[in-house]
Amino acid sequence: MKAFDLSGKVAIVTGGNGGIGLGMAKGLATAGASIVVAGRNADKNAASMDALVKSGAKAVSVPYEATDEAAGQKAADAALTAFGRIDILINNAGTAVRKRPEETSLAEWHLVMNTNLTSAFTCAQACYPHMVSAGGGKVISIGSMMSMFGSQYHASYGASKGGIVQLTRSLAAAWAKDNIQCNALLPGWIDTDLTRRGRVEMPGLNERVMARTPSGRWGLPDDFAGIAVFLASAASDFITGTAIPVDGGYSIQV
Repeated sequence: MKAFDLSGKVAIVTGGNGGIGLGMAKGLATAGASIVVAGRNADKNAASMDALVKSGAKAVSVPYEATDEAAGQKAADAALTAFGRIDILINNAGTAVRKRPEETSLAEWHLVMNTNLTSAFTCAQACYPHMVSAGGGKVISIGSMMSMFGSQYHASYGASKGGIVQLTRSLAAAWAKDNIQCNALLPGWIDTDLTRRGRVEMPGLNERVMARTPSGRWGLPDDFAGIAVFLASAASDFITGTAIPVDGGYSIQV
């Protein structure tokens, strides 16, 4: 359908070199978008870019350190140099510190907040004028089930991901007049390198997730391809300020 066609569009995907980020990048590329993979690991950047190019996509990679306040501008500059415009921003870069709040240092708090929340703000700021010049744009930021639930081991992570939802709403309200739609995705339990380590560190996690998830499985990075295309395309032009769970139904059950 034409409404989902992203031909001629340019997307920046932070943390796009693996996991959920790469799943979304692949979806956007399949719909015709050119992709800027922004990630910290140079080897993973190169591998993800090669995979996208081999699939027929136009793609470049750029070094991206989320805690660097200038990183968002550097990513925007790379997109403009390579493709001449910016239409889509996916704020996906993130990290977590698994500690109880009384054990979390201020340095660890700042690391998580700067990586997960402040970087989303600075990237959106950097891309905003170029989306205005393009006649509109899409900002998709990745929250978490911890945007809704509390965890005794994730105070900093939960605060940052709750902030993503509120940042999304504020950007949506401010930029609607510029034809820029801003939405958030709230992933549930997704099968990634991080959660595989979690299953080793937290005995019984797999059983608890499976028991609560109506879909009866862990999510996969490719499960985010379709929702990314929808929110990045004209098909979602009247949807803004939302936070959509992508969790196989985990959040609807008690």
